[in-house]
Amino acid sequence: MADPNNYPKLHNAAWPGVVGKGGEGGEPVIPLDTLLELTAKAEVDGQKFDGIDLWLADPHLSIDSDRDQVKRMVDHIASYGLKVGSFVAPIWAGAGGGSAMGSADDRKRFVSQVRKAAQIGEQMRELGIRPTGGIRIDSSTGVGDWDKDPVGNTKLIAETFREAGKAAQDHGEFVVAEGEICWGGMQSWRENVRLLEEVGMPGIVGYQADMAHSMLFTLGYNAEKDRLLPEGYDWQDRSVLDAAYKTVADALRPWTYDFHVAQNDGTVFGSGDHEKTGRHVQVTDPNGKLDVTKHAGYWLRDDAGNLTKKMRHIAWDGCMFPNSVMTAQQTWNDVLGAMIKVRDAHGWRE
Repeated sequence: MADPNNYPKLHNAAWPGVVGKGGEGGEPVIPLDTLLELTAKAEVDGQKFDGIDLWLADPHLSIDSDRDQVKRMVDHIASYGLKVGSFVAPIWAGAGGGSAMGSADDRKRFVSQVRKAAQIGEQMRELGIRPTGGIRIDSSTGVGDWDKDPVGNTKLIAETFREAGKAAQDHGEFVVAEGEICWGGMQSWRENVRLLEEVGMPGIVGYQADMAHSMLFTLGYNAEKDRLLPEGYDWQDRSVLDAAYKTVADALRPWTYDFHVAQNDGTVFGSGDHEKTGRHVQVTDPNGKLDVTKHAGYWLRDDAGNLTKKMRHIAWDGCMFPNSVMTAQQTWNDVLGAMIKVRDAHGWRE
């Protein structure tokens, strides 16, 4: 039997332990140590996760961590046998940042958060634990506010992203913007392309493709004019979904520098203070609309079917699950099994 593919590396993500958690009436945040332990223990046919992608905010790892604190965290994660990949920078107003199309002060805080994340990323690279990964951002504004001046607001968001890209580049980092239906100027596949073209920093500011969130673009939530699937679409006709999803992937793939394996059921959901976005479901959910292995290839291969090898690691993304699901070891064994199938189908060996 041939040796299995060892690229892209397989990462879990820490932010599902935080997103949609906490606050009045919400489930408690899941500690980073719990997520590290679950990630390290997951195993399928002798294969394990290679690393974890981090949430750079309390209570996981503060964006304001000094070098000693970062070093201690690096040593701690390394003790689990894991590497570090992409970061989520807390660029939102409630987390110390501000709207990318807000006031001059809002936008300055946004860029400052990216700069801090880039500094941590640079240090982790120097310490040898972070061989790959970008810094995840979004527009930090709602669709309704953006829609008051679509052209002007997209230009303003692009200007902020451009400054964030420069801040990241100063530390050898790159930025990836995760388009979701809840973010103004990023709520459709066309708007994401328009925004990234306006930024005009290929290789430095790109797209983070979450399979599930990107699939919601085909249904036109918050962007009916960019809808690709017909009203009343019959989900049993897979060829129509495949064609629509390929349109989305073909448009955004040239800009995609970071990739999340995920599944959803074609509906929207929000919890805690997170606005409604595509509902992640478990990889084993029979209501999942994606063929995870097949549709991952739309992002990891070019339009001719050739491997791009652009993503040196891929991560699982499943936010807003109940804590009972998140803390069950079987959940992560199932996720790892699905990711191994993706790597077997679309990976390579070095």
